[in-house]
Formats: sequence, C-alpha cells, structure tokens
Amino acid sequence: ANTNRFQRIETMSLMRSITARLNMLKGEHVAKATATLMQAGWRSQDALVVFMFLKLSLPVVLGGVVGFLVYGLGVVDAAPMVKILIVTSAVVAGVFLPEIGVGNVVKKRRAQLQKGLPDALDLLVICAESGLALDAALTRVAREMARSAPELADELSLTAIELGFQPERRTALSNLNKRTELASIRGVVNTLIQTEKYGTPLAQSLRVLGAEYRDDRMMKAEEK
Repeated sequence: ANTNRFQRIETMSLMRSITARLNMLKGEHVAKATATLMQAGWRSQDALVVFMFLKLSLPVVLGGVVGFLVYGLGVVDAAPMVKILIVTSAVVAGVFLPEIGVGNVVKKRRAQLQKGLPDALDLLVICAESGLALDAALTRVAREMARSAPELADELSLTAIELGFQPERRTALSNLNKRTELASIRGVVNTLIQTEKYGTPLAQSLRVLGAEYRDDRMMKAEEK
C-alpha cells in the first residue's frame, strides 16, 4: 500500500512539473476547466493537473499508437493520404477525449442531483419548520441523503460549511449554483437568497418548489 501511494505521489509530482513547465496551469482556459471539473465533483488542484496533463499527452499517445499500427505493423492497407487521415484523426480524438469524458460525468452528476432534489427539499422543509437554521438544516439533510443521493448530499454539506465561514451567506449559496449549473438548484438558491433578503417564510417557498420538481420528475419518468 505504501509503495502504491509513493508511486501515485511520484506520478502526480511528474505531472505537476510538466504542466507547470509548459505553463498549462495559467490562462482563461484554466478557469473554464476548473469550473467544469467542479461540476463533475472534482475540486482538488490535482484534478486540474491530471486533466491538463491528459489533454497534453493523449494526442501524442494515441497518435503514436495508431501511427505504429498503421505504418509499423501495416494493419491498414490503404492509400498514403488515408493513412495520414487515420493518424490525424487519432491525434484530434486525443485532444477532445478528456473534455468529452468530463462532460459525460457532469451530465450524469446533474441527472443524479435533479433526481434527489425533491426529497431533499421535503426534508429541508421539515428542518425549517422545526426551527433549525439554514446551515444546520443543510447539514442534517446532507446526512439523511448520504446514501440515496450522495452527489446532492456532498454539495449541500459543502454549502453548509461555507455558510459557517463566508462573510456573506449569499456567497455560499452562489457557489452552490456555480458548482452545479443546474436550473432547479438555481431556483432553490434564488429562493433562499430572497428569503434571506425579504424575510419570507422559508418552509412555504421550499414546499412549493419541492412539489414542482417532484411533478417534473414524474413527467420525465412517464416520458421514458
């Protein structure tokens, strides 16, 4: 176990060194990649390093492997232009594969968040009616939803932590919105912000949202 851990540390150190030397961790594309990785549930700096390293190495690896198969082993018997096209396609595929993979993870995660949200809102209504503060209510709901909706529980737990140390509660709620980029969660965030601002009853607002999202979930299930 210690050997494997040491190897992982060495591998990550090598990736950091290569990406840093090539200035791949700077620029506007890094902010966009970080936001996408957060939406996939990967928030560590190592996730960004691995992603950028894959964007660098996969085109070279795939191009090299396909080039060896085409030219070295003669697997493909075709015209020279066709062979060049095959190798070029492998290189292009290597460029886009990391983004496609992360995009698929984001899509699946959003589906899981959407699926568990109505039940989470029902629990949040109960916690609000029992007199719990918002951060305590989110912590309790996250604990109750840990098995049935771990992705949503993770986001709610992190939001509860941020509510405890952020100078403005609005910032913590906005961060939840940025991490998910989901219309239904945006509606919940806007409701919570308005409740904080105008002092409207939290339980009633969340109950209406919960019923609406449950109807949407039922309609999508019927469509399938």
